[in-house]
Amino acid sequence: MHIDILTLFPEMFEGVLNASILKRAQERNAFSYQTTNFREYTLNKHNKVDDYPYGGGAGLVLSPQPIFDAVEAVKGKTDTPPRVVLMCPQGEPYNQRKAEDFSYEEHLIIICGHYEGFDERIRQELVTDEVSIGDYVLTGGELGAMVVVDSVVRLLPGVLGNESSAPRDSFSSGLLEHPHYTRPAEFRGAQVPDVLLSGNHAKIDEWRHYQSLKRTYERRPDLLLNRALSDKEKAWIQAWKDEE
Repeated sequence: MHIDILTLFPEMFEGVLNASILKRAQERNAFSYQTTNFREYTLNKHNKVDDYPYGGGAGLVLSPQPIFDAVEAVKGKTDTPPRVVLMCPQGEPYNQRKAEDFSYEEHLIIICGHYEGFDERIRQELVTDEVSIGDYVLTGGELGAMVVVDSVVRLLPGVLGNESSAPRDSFSSGLLEHPHYTRPAEFRGAQVPDVLLSGNHAKIDEWRHYQSLKRTYERRPDLLLNRALSDKEKAWIQAWKDEE
């Protein structure tokens, strides 16, 4: 996978994308990235990339020309057309399913905005996906783009040390992840559940599924609204309701 990031502040990405798992992913040739300052593509004699909105209003709007030219300049780096992702508060809420969807692509182009917003023609003509990482407003799209890159790259083959790690993550199964324990078996009076020490993998798997469902029921019941529950899951949930 290759990821192009269009931003006015490319220096923001250096520390995040060149450390830890993302650094190792590049060393293993799982992905590559390039930041492009789209200010370099403006034809404005004052080097501006924004202007006042037609019709009046507060703030400045990013102009279409430099972003169109920057996207066209970074296209064609793979055999397949890129997904062009716009980071913006009005976009589709970002989640694990979207990260998995992006992870199958060969080329992502991520556009980070600033100021009041984008000229609408950028959305209409360039963009394939609009993404928001939450119901709040940031000073720019850079932090959101980092979140997208991290969540996508960790799903690529060979990036995580244990290939079974990603499918067990919270949200990958539609449920929150079960509790984890490690050595020692007793710490300050708190014990590791006996089932995890039993060596019975069938019972361990059932315990983990039970705990995962219970944690989801207690913390994120909205995730269960459209889930096709098994008879066993329905019985567990009914028992928790009865206890309440």
